[in-house]
Amino acid sequence: MRRRTAVVAGVVAMATLLTGCDFSVYSLPLPGGAKIKGPSYTVTVEFADVLDLVPKSSVKVDDVTVGTVQKVWLEGYVAKVKIKLPKSLDLPDNTHATIRQTSLLGEKFVSLAPPTGDEKPRGKLDNGELIPLSRTTSNVEVEEVLSALSLLLNGGGVAQLQIITQELNKALTGNEPAIKSVLTQLNTFVGTLDQNKQKIVTAITAVDALAKKLNAQKTTLATAIDSLPKSIATLDKQRAALVKTLQALSKLGSTATRVITASQKDLVANLQSLYPVLTKLAEAGQNLPKSLELLLTYPFPDGAAKAVKGDFTNLDITLDVNTQKALKGLLGLGLPTTGITLPTVGLSLPVHNSPQFPTGKGTAGLPPLPLPTGTATSCITLLGLPVCTPTLNRPAFDPELAKVLMPGVAK
Repeated sequence: MRRRTAVVAGVVAMATLLTGCDFSVYSLPLPGGAKIKGPSYTVTVEFADVLDLVPKSSVKVDDVTVGTVQKVWLEGYVAKVKIKLPKSLDLPDNTHATIRQTSLLGEKFVSLAPPTGDEKPRGKLDNGELIPLSRTTSNVEVEEVLSALSLLLNGGGVAQLQIITQELNKALTGNEPAIKSVLTQLNTFVGTLDQNKQKIVTAITAVDALAKKLNAQKTTLATAIDSLPKSIATLDKQRAALVKTLQALSKLGSTATRVITASQKDLVANLQSLYPVLTKLAEAGQNLPKSLELLLTYPFPDGAAKAVKGDFTNLDITLDVNTQKALKGLLGLGLPTTGITLPTVGLSLPVHNSPQFPTGKGTAGLPPLPLPTGTATSCITLLGLPVCTPTLNRPAFDPELAKVLMPGVAK
């Protein structure tokens, strides 16, 4: 009895001592984990669910224990795990983390692995870095598998599996070639879609752009659709006229075809006859327009005025004739003044003075022109009387002679 009392007293004293020192079992170091010798670094990993992962759990790479879990805590709705790794461990910066089990009912551990597939490793994992939630996963728990199995067995359609199997056997038996052909075609179809996925994406993008443009023109389209019934009604009223127009157009086409067919030979013959003419016109080239330029200044080309300086070619003179002075000057008649004013006749007579081109050396392409000799008489009729004036072969018009012969003549 005394021994029991002493033991109880010792336990109470020990509990009192521990309480007074603010000591708990959670502060004791846990066993397990890898022993890391030398320099190390820590990394924080985010998980959506850590299951029953606890501190001192192992951290493995390729199923080899390399580190240990130091701390597990909850921050918001994300579980965070701090792991300790040796400095000698070289992992990429985009390392993936997974919570796995050593066996079906074994302990949990954190597995680290470099990225696979199209993602390439980059950088180096260093102290204090974070492996985000996007690069972490957790394996399926046995409890989850059993829970899903129990749901299937208790409330699922296990009883109908036999019926489904029997009906599938009936449907597939004897139709193996057809089913194989369908699967082959489906494989070809899916393969073609995969090969043209970029074109499909481009088409969908174009359809999206078209939909945006149609949406922007929604008011205009609504107005057009609202006015469409009136347009259709107008077309319906004009249907008979449109039908007649189309029938007449068809008749015109038939007639034109018949005319062209009938005149085909003549048309070909005319074209063949025109071919030499058009060929010669093409060969004439610039000579034809140059000849048309000479037509207005015949017989002298435009260059003749520049060849002979100080002379006159294609000269026009205007005659303002006073009949009384002209008759008195030419015939010596003194006519009485009757108070009747005779009409003044204005004549425009062209005078062509032929220039004398030099015929010496150095003048190419300019043939000598024969000059007329002697005098000639040019006559006109004024008020029933003939009026004649001599024309001299001079290179230019003489104003003094004009004053003597015809007073009042203006150049």
